[in-house]
Amino acid sequence: MPIERVIVRNFKSLASLDLPLHPHLNILVGDNERGKSTVLEAIHAGLTCQWRGRNLMYELSPSLFNNKVVAEYLKSGCADGGEPPTLLIELYFADDPALALFRGTHNSRNQDVAGVSLSIELDDAYHQALCDYAAAAPHGAGLPVEYFRTHWRSFAGNGVVPRTLPAKSSIIDTHASKSLSGADRYVATIIEAAISADDRVGLAAAYRKMRDDFAANPRVQVLNEHLKASPSAISEKSLTVGIDTASRSGWESVLSPYLDQIPFSQASLGEQSAAKMRLALQAQSTSQVVLIEEPENHLSFANMARLIENIAKEAVDRQVIITTHSSFVLNKLGLDKLTMLGANGKHMRLDNLPPDTLNYFLKLPGHDTLRLLLARRAILVEGPSDELIVQRAYIDRHGRAPLAGGVDVISVKSLAFKRFLDIARLLSIDVVAITDNDGGPEQLKERYAEYLDYIDYDDDPAAPSLEQQILKVNELSVINTVLGKAFVDKAAALAFMKAHKTESALAIFASSQAIVYPGYIARAVQQ
Repeated sequence: MPIERVIVRNFKSLASLDLPLHPHLNILVGDNERGKSTVLEAIHAGLTCQWRGRNLMYELSPSLFNNKVVAEYLKSGCADGGEPPTLLIELYFADDPALALFRGTHNSRNQDVAGVSLSIELDDAYHQALCDYAAAAPHGAGLPVEYFRTHWRSFAGNGVVPRTLPAKSSIIDTHASKSLSGADRYVATIIEAAISADDRVGLAAAYRKMRDDFAANPRVQVLNEHLKASPSAISEKSLTVGIDTASRSGWESVLSPYLDQIPFSQASLGEQSAAKMRLALQAQSTSQVVLIEEPENHLSFANMARLIENIAKEAVDRQVIITTHSSFVLNKLGLDKLTMLGANGKHMRLDNLPPDTLNYFLKLPGHDTLRLLLARRAILVEGPSDELIVQRAYIDRHGRAPLAGGVDVISVKSLAFKRFLDIARLLSIDVVAITDNDGGPEQLKERYAEYLDYIDYDDDPAAPSLEQQILKVNELSVINTVLGKAFVDKAAALAFMKAHKTESALAIFASSQAIVYPGYIARAVQQ
């Protein structure tokens, strides 16, 4: 039973999101703070009504609400008739007659479909109290969540009973593991969930015997006799030592996994990450929806390949949703499963692109695609020579490399400009493509008629190439200094630069002599 659609309103960084999902495998990619992890948290909360392991009604926090939405409401308050913020998570299930219990029109789309909604809404009894609070709230105040209530309902309008839900979910996040008293509780919990009831009874018996043997050890008995005879500042009662026999201190709390006789907590981070992921995938076999946060953490290429194979197998019978920044994960699992998240809840699946653009990216390794998605701003150039010149121009302008400023200079063939700009336009990515005017300005305008807002160039027909543009705005003496040559005229310099494009660009990039950059390059690096 896959989830076909996720709708989120006012949850953490997501003010508004309407995200369709593939029935088996989904890969979520986007820059930081685009809501990838929040999507996983929203799905898990919608299927469990829990927040980080506890019932959401007991874990209400102002931080669950979108800060911008809350700030706007508190600024306007009730005086302008503003509606109090409502946090909403809706999960739309695939059509199935067996889900009649969850079918109805109680959803934001008013559709007669099966699904569940989780909302945090203002309790009507506190409407005036919230208005009074908003009127007096200082700048930066949070939402008074004590005035709000949690509602977990089916689209039929009925309260949800967990055992009747058609799907269970689990989040696998190796970031979240913490060690406690030398034992990795994340792994211990997974192992506990994976073993049978008989195994648990056997382990408990073995642990009890270990405690009894410890207490009966002659050295421990001698120590306790010594403690009994010594004055104690702690209590008037006799002081002894032993292993805690309370039920909360069972074998689970002291379990420490070992890898090749090395405590798990002392193993390499890569080994820990891979082991946790494999154990979690096995232990969560009863979960129909598996949510995986950045599986690439600390893994080598070979270990990553093996892990991705396991994930791909798990996605055959279950719905798996993965967040990643790794082009390897993207390429291995398939670009056709990719959903790209942009700012303000914007998103795009590759199959939303024009067919010719989709075919282009399906054949292209995903690295450059990810670079475009993860950059604060991107500058598209036609080749390595242009890339070197733009890199140096940015450094001269800002005193640092483009990537240090969140700007990625991506070298693509000019014929691919349209492909990347299709993505940029759909996701509102800040991007500019700079190009020569080979063939003339008019032909260039015709070629990029639908993309002229993203294209920058010099329309001088006498300077159709980058080399001619550079020579046009620089003195010959400057060019000779940069290239370490003694050309007698610009024609000789141009002939050399065209015959040695990359060498000339590299010389400009590495030279201590600054040059003047063509206007379209200068404009591209201004921001």
